[in-house]
Amino acid sequence: MNIEKIRQDFPILAREVNGKPLVYLDNAATTQKPRAVIDAIARYYETINANVHRSIHTLGEAATAAYEEARAKVAAFIGAPDPATCVFVRNASEALNLVAYAWGLDHLHPGDVVLLTPMEHHSNLVPWQLVARRTGARLRYFPLLPDGTLDMRRLDEMLDGVKVVAIAHASNTLGTINPIERIIPAAHAAGAIVVVDGAQSVPHMPVDVQALDADFLAFSGHKMMGPMGIGVLYGKRELLERMQPLLGGGEMIRSVTYEGATWNDLPWKFEAGTPNVAGAVGLAAAVDYIRAIGGPAAIREHEEALVRYALERLAELPDVTVYGPREPRAGLVAFNLGDVHPHDVATVLDGEGIAIRAGHHCTQPLHREVLGVPATNRASFYVYNTEEDIDRLVAGLARAREFFRHVV
Repeated sequence: MNIEKIRQDFPILAREVNGKPLVYLDNAATTQKPRAVIDAIARYYETINANVHRSIHTLGEAATAAYEEARAKVAAFIGAPDPATCVFVRNASEALNLVAYAWGLDHLHPGDVVLLTPMEHHSNLVPWQLVARRTGARLRYFPLLPDGTLDMRRLDEMLDGVKVVAIAHASNTLGTINPIERIIPAAHAAGAIVVVDGAQSVPHMPVDVQALDADFLAFSGHKMMGPMGIGVLYGKRELLERMQPLLGGGEMIRSVTYEGATWNDLPWKFEAGTPNVAGAVGLAAAVDYIRAIGGPAAIREHEEALVRYALERLAELPDVTVYGPREPRAGLVAFNLGDVHPHDVATVLDGEGIAIRAGHHCTQPLHREVLGVPATNRASFYVYNTEEDIDRLVAGLARAREFFRHVV
């Protein structure tokens, strides 16, 4: 991959922040957008903007075609067998809520177990908590080893009586890449379905839902260079067919009377109201862009090199605590700098033009119960980041350490 050439595709990377060239290391929160995506969204609004699946005029048909072409591209990107098994939603959070409510409320009963991990994002934790309260199901958490990986020796024990396994493919805090290729067949053998939170994996590594045999997969467009407000829920057709719609209205119906309604075919049954057509078009442009620069495997290789380099450079600094396994690891590093509050660290780095995340990263229980800290700093990488970005990060941390050493 020609990273310098790729960087030129991202207009925002040319700007300065606080008088310094921008170093953007907050990609786990959201990624920047290449010109190809920005142009695709503008082109949609400038040339074919119309509502979809409603109008037979030229613009309406063109918008519908673009929307469904986007679905087909996304389906091919994750190896889905049929575009109809990919539902457009707002984001991964909505996708996970859709499964929890539309599947969970009808299939979970008192005493059933939902198996989670301690590293789940709130989006894959809170919906199951809410549904468990309403159904009487119980939550169980997979134990972690000290390095932040799952204790796979206890897999069979954990799956006993489980109805749903809801698991992040890659942790947005620890960087742990969970072995779902081992967990999914074991869960199926135990009679459970598996819901995969792919928010931190689909944008960064090859993911094939058929090869994995995942029952559901959720991810967001904005974390893979697409626009905000668009995401995808993949589900096996037989599961989606048995689920009731979560929201009503618009094109999700087949017929309506004053007494009731029947539902449209997949995937429109789950797409109530006017969808985010421009978002779908932008996401399709992001898929095209990822393929054009080498595909998810090339991105994964680049991020592996970056995170390895980051771990080596961070180890040069005294008082830096890094969380999570050494490898395999997603392209992110959560850490703390001595006793300096992460918000203070992030503020100093922002003064140097370096954007990182500080806080609990929507994994509050993980921070409180496992890591034993209220917050961490997180540097997360993507295809346009370089070793020079990491050098700037380490230099900024050294300055923050020196500053707060005198303040304290």
